[in-house]
Amino acid sequence: MTDFTMEKDADGVAIITWDVPGKSMNVLSMQGADTLDALIDDALADAAVKGIVITSGKADFAAGMDLNVIAGMKEDGGAQGVFDGVMRLHHLLRKIELAGMDRKTKKGGKPVAAALPGTALGIGLELPLATHRIFAADNPKARIGLPEIMVGIFPGAGGTTRLSRKLGAMAAAPFLLEGKLSDPKKAKSAGLIDEVVDDPLAAAKEWVLAAEDADLVKPWDAKGYKMPGGEPFHPAGFMTFVGASAMVHGKTMGVYPAARALLSAVYEGAMVPFDQALRIEARWFTNVLMNPSSGAMIRSLFINKEALEKGANRPDQPDQKVTKLGILGAGMMGAGIAHVSAMAGIKVVLIDATQESADKGKSYSEGLLDKAISRRKSTEEKKAEVLGRITATTDYAALDGCDLVVEAVFEDPQIKADVTKKAEAVIGTDAIFATNTSTLPISDLARASARPDQFIGIHFFSPVDKMALVEIIKGRETGPRAVAKALDFVRQMRKTPIVVNDARFFYANRCIIPYINEGVRMVAEGVNPVLVENAAKMMGMPLGPLQLVDETSIDLGVKIAKATRAAMGEAYPDGAVDEVLFWMADEGRLGRKSNAGFYAYDDKGKRQGVWQGLADRYPRSDDQPDLTEVQHRLMFAQTLEAVRALEEGVLEDIREGDVGAILGWGFAPWSGGPFSWLDMMGAARAVEICEGLTERHGDRFAAPDLLRQMARDGDRFYDRFGSRAQAA
Repeated sequence: MTDFTMEKDADGVAIITWDVPGKSMNVLSMQGADTLDALIDDALADAAVKGIVITSGKADFAAGMDLNVIAGMKEDGGAQGVFDGVMRLHHLLRKIELAGMDRKTKKGGKPVAAALPGTALGIGLELPLATHRIFAADNPKARIGLPEIMVGIFPGAGGTTRLSRKLGAMAAAPFLLEGKLSDPKKAKSAGLIDEVVDDPLAAAKEWVLAAEDADLVKPWDAKGYKMPGGEPFHPAGFMTFVGASAMVHGKTMGVYPAARALLSAVYEGAMVPFDQALRIEARWFTNVLMNPSSGAMIRSLFINKEALEKGANRPDQPDQKVTKLGILGAGMMGAGIAHVSAMAGIKVVLIDATQESADKGKSYSEGLLDKAISRRKSTEEKKAEVLGRITATTDYAALDGCDLVVEAVFEDPQIKADVTKKAEAVIGTDAIFATNTSTLPISDLARASARPDQFIGIHFFSPVDKMALVEIIKGRETGPRAVAKALDFVRQMRKTPIVVNDARFFYANRCIIPYINEGVRMVAEGVNPVLVENAAKMMGMPLGPLQLVDETSIDLGVKIAKATRAAMGEAYPDGAVDEVLFWMADEGRLGRKSNAGFYAYDDKGKRQGVWQGLADRYPRSDDQPDLTEVQHRLMFAQTLEAVRALEEGVLEDIREGDVGAILGWGFAPWSGGPFSWLDMMGAARAVEICEGLTERHGDRFAAPDLLRQMARDGDRFYDRFGSRAQAA
């Protein structure tokens, strides 16, 4: 079987159907592109064929290009291999666009239409953009757009050039630079597609049979074409590109090469004929793909993420799909878990100490669903269906029949032990019990269980409905079926799991707490808080450490600090940080929730800049460190903990370390994660930086033995530990 097949009907319409065998969604491979090329040649050469319709044999049109193929172009042929591969796609899509017409008279071509039954992303939209008319089904669940920028590249098969020339640079910007996705009606309103109909295939055939020569000529191929909004040398266009350049730099802080390259491709391409613009686009796409950042982002955010979601590290166990879920604790976390589980079709029993609290937890879902309805992303019927799956109660007997129970009560070992025993008295002997703790050791909590091999940690991140990552923690006695159950549960919710071994703060928190602490420590030293925050953002962190602690709440930081100090005793290293946090808490500055923290806030909770009172308590030093010094302190505080987690066996797979870092706390996505970042830098250079930081700031920056060994060997993490991961 081939990815594309063609059938010529009695009316003279050649229907080319995209249906990749064995895949739930169509993705384009170079072999598939060659097949399509041959079919297009056949249809254009056949005098009996009056026109062509390209459609899908699946519910959706296409999910995009197979990024493994793009990575393979780079690996096999370097820059020339990438450029040649991209130009092959350009030649194919240009052939579809011109459709046999005479280049001078623009006559004699055959109409080509695209019929989209559902979602069309990436090359799944770039291909239709090369046709003469795009018809999409009236399917509100479908998503149409060009999301390539989200994985460190940009639309390189003509989508950048065609969309910017079709809409103008300003109107195309949200779709190209932000990866904005739209439902079919919004896509039509924005100008991405042409028609939204009940039966796109029938409508496309009808249009093809009635199309005239003028209907086939794209605006950029017509005489006198001018780009909407103005070309770069036009006064209006000049201001557009100046503004776009400032916007891109402001949003990316200069660390995401794809956004800059995309803008360059549009700017340069707008000043030359269309075919030359395609070559410019291909050159910039090649430039981006050869950048280490692009390869790292593709590897972490596509290849590795997809592998983990498909169960790359799942134990060999029978299917452990969850049918009935019990949740102990209807607070913010429990309510969030109940919502995402019910949305995934799972029956949920939500238990709390009082009926009022349990009902409040269920109402959290009601609020989210009402908001979705107001935004036309859900319906009253869907709301009733989801809420109907959630039973809010105080009765532990309702847990009968649950095959998984997730405990999400207050972070107190005694309370957790109590609800564990109550639940285990009711649930079946095969049921798995999970705790949603973010700090308490799983192995210690498992002591309250009569079946520790069926006890596991499932750490959701807040807010549960928005955060994609779930951290699964194996206790000392956790068995493989419990791990499989947790993984299958996370996959049911379409979230991304990582599996780690039990240790203080597990993986994510053990890395993010040093990042926050380093920022706070610098404030105490007299470093300007604005320098701390901007240094972090200029390295690609979504939030500076001070804003992050405001968002998560300062009193939570105080609570974690007290518990850690009690556990570590004399070895506790963060007294200087505690002095700042404890003072802030005593001042009632608890972060965003109190409208007062490291930042000042107005009455509506909007940040107003760093709180001036910080400078009174911690005067700013006259001798401020340079930007690179601050950035190294913030980045290595996190990264060295990731290396130690791998060294100590908390992490078993560096793919989970990189994916977890990006999705869990936003570690500089441009870098591909801490291990990818170290590979870009080189272990020897990393050790050199660590030695300087250790000399100036203390042993917390001491390079782990593993990193030193890799520096001596000239090794890379993905060479040594990434055998199960495909290198990008």
